[in-house]
Amino acid sequence: MKAVVHQRYGPPEVLELKEVTNPVPGPRDLIIEVHAASVNRSDWEVLTGKPLYARVGGLVRPKQQILGTDIAGRVEAVGSEVETFKPGEEVFGDIMYHGGGAFAEYVRVPDTAPLARKPPTLGFAEASTLPQAGVIALQGVSGRVESHDRVLINGAGGGAGAFALQMAKMAGADVTGVDNGYKQAFIRSIGADDVIDYTQADYTKSGTYDLILDLVCERSMFAIRKAVAPGGRYRVVGGNTRSLLSAATVGRLLAFGNRDIGVLGVRPNRDDLLALAEMVATGALRVTIDRSYPLEGVTEALERLGEGRVLGKLVIEMR
Repeated sequence: MKAVVHQRYGPPEVLELKEVTNPVPGPRDLIIEVHAASVNRSDWEVLTGKPLYARVGGLVRPKQQILGTDIAGRVEAVGSEVETFKPGEEVFGDIMYHGGGAFAEYVRVPDTAPLARKPPTLGFAEASTLPQAGVIALQGVSGRVESHDRVLINGAGGGAGAFALQMAKMAGADVTGVDNGYKQAFIRSIGADDVIDYTQADYTKSGTYDLILDLVCERSMFAIRKAVAPGGRYRVVGGNTRSLLSAATVGRLLAFGNRDIGVLGVRPNRDDLLALAEMVATGALRVTIDRSYPLEGVTEALERLGEGRVLGKLVIEMR
């Protein structure tokens, strides 16, 4: 089969399209024929080896040489002990913590991975955008926002940010989206009440918010604390190692005055995938696919991601 492989950390140019051995299922494995796989910031991190936590399992060279964690496809074969899925069923899910390898024609996935049956009304490309970005947004916003709350999404123009912004608006919040100037019109088009270009202004000086979901943490916890309203909450789910450690440690020390500051511990699961699919099917949640690429276009897709010019999601379509 064909797969996009990286044997060392570095820029997108280190990626190669190669013929590799087809995966064979173990007793508790599924073989999925990949129809679509979306591109995530985590793919960039594992490609470049930055931040340092992206090198878990391979400090000098990548242990998993095929990137890609969000898949949508058809079950090709199952192991002898698999009872959850059958060959021919259409599925989608997040395989980040289950081997990865979605940028390939076929992938082996353990039956413990958070996979769900794809509704017939949902296309493969659309389904592939939901597992990582959609679950981050859902767990970052759902149940945390009330009508008229002031919500800020830092990184609102990307995959998770665009979903989170829409979910906050569904809950009746007043939403501010933060991203670069290139994405401002897009952020408004998906419902933002206000936008901030982080290259021109510091959002921590723009007022206080009942919820801040930070997908690209670059501000100090001391500055962020001033932007969290009394009784408000700040959650970070993206950034460098120092930022995440700071949120987990310094953030806790600064969480006085009834403020809740910390890291969002995302839990991939099947129920959230089905809830997201239902939102898209009913039109409540809009999927924005900036561009689609064939398998040989993975390098170009990651270059675009690295430039910070993606509006919503990028998708690799194999079929």
